[in-house]
Amino acid sequence: MKFLPRTPLAFVITFVSIIFCVTCAIFAWKELVINRDAASTTDNDLATSKSQISFPVSVDPQQKIITEDPLVEWYVRQHLSINPDTLRNDRLIDRIFAKLADYKFYQQLAAPLSRILVIYPGQRKEEIVKTFADIMGWDKNEELEFSSLITSSTPVLADGKFFPGHYTVAKNASPKDVADLLLARFNEEILLRYNESVSAKVPLEDALILASLLEREAYDFDDMRIISGIIWNRLFVNMPLQLDATLQYVKGSKASEVKWWPKVVPNDKYLDSPYNTYQVTGLPPTAIANPSVAAVVAALNPRNTSCLFYFHADDGTFYCSDTYKEHVASLREVFGQGK
Repeated sequence: MKFLPRTPLAFVITFVSIIFCVTCAIFAWKELVINRDAASTTDNDLATSKSQISFPVSVDPQQKIITEDPLVEWYVRQHLSINPDTLRNDRLIDRIFAKLADYKFYQQLAAPLSRILVIYPGQRKEEIVKTFADIMGWDKNEELEFSSLITSSTPVLADGKFFPGHYTVAKNASPKDVADLLLARFNEEILLRYNESVSAKVPLEDALILASLLEREAYDFDDMRIISGIIWNRLFVNMPLQLDATLQYVKGSKASEVKWWPKVVPNDKYLDSPYNTYQVTGLPPTAIANPSVAAVVAALNPRNTSCLFYFHADDGTFYCSDTYKEHVASLREVFGQGK
């Protein structure tokens, strides 16, 4: 190919430049879509402040019923600047940007006088704190300060407030500077929409815990809502949630872990932990990851389903069943085995 330089160094520079341009183009496209959706909201006279547009809630934990709200997807499109149809791809793009942000060459090319910090939905607190500290060059004390500033702010929560998104900060930003940005985004996207009426139905911490499970178990918004319905069904009948994501959380609980979300094996179901949802009924004690606003909406607005069991095929196809017998039959049909 004649247009490529022949020297190895020049080739590397060209390759890096192309990758950088492509990622910048993707980022610009994403921002354009968000701005376009925001403009559309204004055009439709939907510029009401977020504090007045509370989250819809379709589940009643006290009565143990789910009454689907047909306006949930409209709410998501109009008030959250989220396109449910592209959510799976958007999540993939967020992961790509988060990975790129780990590399010093990308930081230097993208923002020589600042730093780009990315949290993608479903990351755990320790994972985010360590990544941010590495990028910002914080020492251990600054790392602990950053984590404490987030978790100890009102409302006090052990996890779930490191709001997913892209953050551009000064190169020498302090832990407080960065924490203030994240807390402001959490306040804007979650707290202002979580008024007393919503809290009376589902406490904020419960919603964040459930949403964190959905981030680790689901692929897209509709997937989240179906799995949310299944989780609520299990809670209604006091059935253990039996979610592998919680076992991953237990196994990856040490900051020294190479993998924050290790592969689960059958013996992990016997791990001694309050987060082991195969052994303990109800929700885990805290959120296991940091959820997006879409996951919070899905937690509050599950699909009304009779299913109690589910799994994904290797290609992402979703299967759910009302009974364990049907569940095992589906597993055997798809994977050739199951019990």
